[in-house]
Amino acid sequence: MLGLRSVISNAITTASNVFHQQTRNTFILKRTNPFPLHKKGGRPKKMRGRHFVYDLVEDTNITKKPDIKVILNQFIDGVGNEGDVLTLRPNQAYRDYLMPGLAVYASPENMEKYKANENKPKIGDNYSSPYVHRTIGCLSRVVLQITMNKMEPWVLEPWHISASFRKSGFVVPEHAIEMPPVQIKGPDLSLQDKEFYVTVTINNTEKVNVRCRIHHWATGVDRLPWEENHWKKPKEALIPEQASELEKIPLPP
Repeated sequence: MLGLRSVISNAITTASNVFHQQTRNTFILKRTNPFPLHKKGGRPKKMRGRHFVYDLVEDTNITKKPDIKVILNQFIDGVGNEGDVLTLRPNQAYRDYLMPGLAVYASPENMEKYKANENKPKIGDNYSSPYVHRTIGCLSRVVLQITMNKMEPWVLEPWHISASFRKSGFVVPEHAIEMPPVQIKGPDLSLQDKEFYVTVTINNTEKVNVRCRIHHWATGVDRLPWEENHWKKPKEALIPEQASELEKIPLPP
């Protein structure tokens, strides 16, 4: 029995040592009752209990730490280019940039090494902004459903495209939309299940083609049946000249 107790005691001690982690805490205190100084060469006075009473001046664990600046050492999609200076919260800077090796501290030496400048425009790798590459990727995977009236006449215009983008979660102004080379008008059920693309210009510079499909809408018995997962299925090109380009645009998974 004594041997078993000894084994259990050693196991508890070992587990306690394994799971015990050191923490770095700093508390700034001020003595409530100042301790009187003694004369030079004299005998120090004995400290009383009141001399061990302190007031808390600052707890660094709850003090908000200032933002820190880091320099990107490579291009990061949606963030910036090499040499861009970012001002971030400490936790985000350590976790997302410094620890993975994507950035370094903005010390004078690193500022010179990476030719960093806080005031220079942050651009992506050959793009007008660091967000363009991501925006192109998102738009190129969209199958934009343009809902048009089945009963009333209409002519497809840029504001129809812009409204359809807004329903899909994208804000695309009308002036950034380049319409197809032919006029599309209806109602015309021959347009159903056919596709075309519009060209969106980003920052007046980059262009991306977006796949579009027209769905005729009506109520009651005139409503067309809904096709499940229609955006995953390839469709016939509405404009033959656009067929080859539509094949290059990826369909959503």
